Amino acid sequence: MVAFIVAMTSCSCGNGNKAAEETAETMENTQILEPEYDIMTTHGVMRVKLYSKTPKHRANFEKLVAEKYYDGIRFHRVIEGFMIQAGDPFSRDTALINKWGQGGPDYTVPAEFVSEYWHKKGALAAARKGDMANPTKASSGSQFYIVHDQDACLHLDGQYTIFGEVIEGLDVIDKIAAVDVDRYDRPYEDVIINAVIPVLPPIENTAAADSTGTQPADTTSSAE
Repeated sequence: MVAFIVAMTSCSCGNGNKAAEETAETMENTQILEPEYDIMTTHGVMRVKLYSKTPKHRANFEKLVAEKYYDGIRFHRVIEGFMIQAGDPFSRDTALINKWGQGGPDYTVPAEFVSEYWHKKGALAAARKGDMANPTKASSGSQFYIVHDQDACLHLDGQYTIFGEVIEGLDVIDKIAAVDVDRYDRPYEDVIINAVIPVLPPIENTAAADSTGTQPADTTSSAE
């Protein structure tokens, strides 16, 4: 009887260790599938997490960060009580100010609407062209916005792809949203993304990187 109890105890411990290892591995994979980045701005640092259930947008953001695409880009559209928007390469150049909001790579990203993701404060979402020119609601290849006031943005649920959220630095959104802007919602002072730095690196998966499903063509992009 004693031998039976000892054997059972030993077997139970082994299963427990295996289960713990599997749980740890699952948690690690979940983290990697939701990589984190620090968006370093002139007004502070925002840490964002990219969602696992919007893989095309996640892979596209990862690619652009690796290319340093966002370095030196301004928040070109700021509406306090609504959202702050960036990602237009034209915004690096004040001589192109009349084109701010129209720039980006020569592709769009297919919409990825996930019902559990919503426009809460800090939500990271893709800008896009309006419905008339863009009936499929495809996202801009690079422009994104971050929600400042969720109550003002709830009508955007199911209309714009939400692919991440700010998990640290919500106060930085407040600081940026509070800057003075002109009648086109362009800040008078420079609000610049100095760099976007990986904190929790993305999973190394070339297949995922190649499956962004990008589509050609993109011009003026915005959240409305």
